[in-house]
Amino acid sequence: MAMEHAIALQLKQVIFESDSAQLVAAIVEQSGISDLHGILADIYLLSLQFDSVSFRYVNRSSLCFEDNLAKQTLRGPKEIERGQKMADESPKSIYDFTVKDISGNDVSLSQFKGKTLLIVNVASKCGLTDANYKELNVLYEKYKEQGFEILAFPCNQFLGQEPGNNEEIQQTVCTRFKADFPIFDKVDVNGKNTAPLYKYLKAEKGGLLIDAIKWNFTKFLVSPDGKVSQRYSPRTSPLQFEKDIQALLGQASS
Repeated sequence: MAMEHAIALQLKQVIFESDSAQLVAAIVEQSGISDLHGILADIYLLSLQFDSVSFRYVNRSSLCFEDNLAKQTLRGPKEIERGQKMADESPKSIYDFTVKDISGNDVSLSQFKGKTLLIVNVASKCGLTDANYKELNVLYEKYKEQGFEILAFPCNQFLGQEPGNNEEIQQTVCTRFKADFPIFDKVDVNGKNTAPLYKYLKAEKGGLLIDAIKWNFTKFLVSPDGKVSQRYSPRTSPLQFEKDIQALLGQASS
């Protein structure tokens, strides 16, 4: 099962987190079930030809690329070994990641072990900015002493709404939004340069139809064991899921 999990994650990254994700999703949605199976089988075989990993996939509409098809197509110990190696090396929680803070210093997320985390991609010139920062500040002040942390990652991929450099971003966040929670290095959350942490987050909690981050202020709630618990859309305000935060904090203290 570990190998199959790694296969599924890799296929999602190749198809649904590529720059052509929307186009691929539309094609898959319009395909009949027999055509869909054929498309997936072709992708699977091509992956082997190009010395990539083997794939198994179950799509959002519950149309299955069945296990028996995968078993028939998967041939040879090298492919099996490659898939197993990938499964063994895949991250088990967010604690396996190291990111850079706003000053460029390495930060191991293992330092947040045992805490309830909210990870959010932020932007300073978005229509959602003021309301989100206001409510994030409320939650942080209310729960930080109980083991709650907010990890904010600036991102400029949505209409260029976070255009500043790290120094400018930090100044804006501290002076205009009065945020005390950690701000990290600007990252890409979609496309070929997606930050490894965001690849993991999206793989663990996908979005509607595709897993790509759709806009600024997409939020991931992470439990004290480092696993992704919930994903919230940009228009879901932080205070709307306060009870989910309380529940995870209660688990940590029990």
